[in-house]
Amino acid sequence: MNMPRKNLWILMCLTLLLAVACDDGSSKNHVNNTNNINNTSNVNNVVNPALVRIDVSPGTVTLNPGGTVQLAATGTWDDDSSRDVTGEVVWSSDATAIATVDASGFVTAVAVGGSTVTAAMGDVTGQATIAVEPELADVAHEREFRAAWVATVWGINFPSSTSSMSAQQAELIDILDALAAHGFNAVVFQVRPEGDALYASTLEPWSRFLTGTQGQDPGYDPLDFLITEAHARNIEVHAWLNPYRALVSRTTTTAAGHVSRRFPEYAYPWGDSLLWMDPGAVVVRDHIISVVMDIVDRYDVDGIHFDDYFYPWPATGYTFPDAPLYQAYTAAGGSMSLADWRRNNVDEMIRIIGEDIAAVKPHVRFGIGPFGIWKAGEPAGVTGTSQYDVLYSDPKKWIQEGYVDYIAPQLYWPTTSSGQPYEPLLTWWAGLSSERYIFAGNALYQLGSSGSWTVDEFRQEVQIGRNLRGSGSMGNIYYHVDNILTDKSGVASMLSDEFYHTAALTPPVVAARDEVPAWPQVTVVGGTITLAHPDPAAVRAWVVYSDVAGAWVLDRIVPAAETSFTLASGTWAISAASLGNVESRAVVVTME
Repeated sequence: MNMPRKNLWILMCLTLLLAVACDDGSSKNHVNNTNNINNTSNVNNVVNPALVRIDVSPGTVTLNPGGTVQLAATGTWDDDSSRDVTGEVVWSSDATAIATVDASGFVTAVAVGGSTVTAAMGDVTGQATIAVEPELADVAHEREFRAAWVATVWGINFPSSTSSMSAQQAELIDILDALAAHGFNAVVFQVRPEGDALYASTLEPWSRFLTGTQGQDPGYDPLDFLITEAHARNIEVHAWLNPYRALVSRTTTTAAGHVSRRFPEYAYPWGDSLLWMDPGAVVVRDHIISVVMDIVDRYDVDGIHFDDYFYPWPATGYTFPDAPLYQAYTAAGGSMSLADWRRNNVDEMIRIIGEDIAAVKPHVRFGIGPFGIWKAGEPAGVTGTSQYDVLYSDPKKWIQEGYVDYIAPQLYWPTTSSGQPYEPLLTWWAGLSSERYIFAGNALYQLGSSGSWTVDEFRQEVQIGRNLRGSGSMGNIYYHVDNILTDKSGVASMLSDEFYHTAALTPPVVAARDEVPAWPQVTVVGGTITLAHPDPAAVRAWVVYSDVAGAWVLDRIVPAAETSFTLASGTWAISAASLGNVESRAVVVTME
């Protein structure tokens, strides 16, 4: 059969293609066969990945007692694969009294404390930290400094006699009981009226106002006794010192070690009776600083206080004899004027004391009660003696520079005064610093002395101060305590009934206000609360609030030494107040 030429050509091409394809297959088969021969000795081993880590989430949990949380466990293998293994691990808690965990990783908080929950698979483990905290609340109340000066010079307020230790102690108790009964929370007690001591000191002699003889031991320590009794009544003790006054009567027989004997060349007669130490003498300044820090170191005082006496008030016929010291200053290159140099002498003493107290015991408040007028004309219209120009001291600088925690200007004029108007003066003082406090000094000793000095006058003065709270006016110091003791004209009752009927802590000490204490540890048995604290020495008081219509209302302040008391049924919140009057968060408890 004869095929057409065209078809013959197609047949030849197909034959050629088949030949190429067969040859390619043979080549591949040859390679594969060779590989198979070479691999006849290999064994295909299958290796399982190894577990290298277990992660538990969440890793840190905070719960209240009775609270729960579901934990999850994720396993990671050495080939970087991972998967959920929550149901495969073994769960355990190292403190089942604090928190329990079941087989599925479900945690239940039991009691306050800490627990570590572990998820284990073989030797590989993961952990979560469980913190069980009490139910906590943020609480606060309006703070106020409510104090009275207790003057010991000449026995103005204490002691009334030098008869006996027991009589003097009874007097101190009467003072504290009267203050506590009328809602006061602080006493400013004069411990150094004339270079002496109403406390056991190795630097200064015993005050003659205790026994009649300077240097004679009264048989007890009035400051120590006062602190113990005051703190039991939730009353702070502020030690009041006169830094430069050496004697109020030059006829006094001084004891060995008195400041005028230590530095006689800097002890100057002044006026009819005073003996005054020179603020320009560095040895005098250093001695005062040592006296202050000795008190701070050895006594649990809540504050150190100076009044308005720095350079002395003018005395007819007397010029302060500090020319040799000033001339030595200028000879060494000093360029300040005499007035500025004098102010700087006092400034340095105040600055160093403020810094030293804050470094050693930041919870101890340092403040000064200057004359109520800084300078005539400040504020406008004010007339009178200038603390700045006459006593060569600058309380405006001290508060603005932060040398002191507070200033207590002695505003010893009624609200009706034209040249020394109470409200404008307090407003001016309160506007000096947004970081520090003003505690107004009030002339309670004037009560009944004229028609201007009525109970209503003091009512107005306290209210004016409260109206200025937003500017830093945070309380009052009354000079002096006698009219509170006797409740003259009902003034103490007015204060307690209208202003001080609710307890209050004093404002937080500026140097310590960032040191927030831990909350108290609270145990409830029946109707009794028992309190403890991780740092009991750092606690001043327990502050108790009640739940009133969903708001926390201050109920009472309990001294830290009182660790057990009863509460009625209801919901309560209890905080710990530090020595610097900073409150912790409060623990919420429900009494059945």
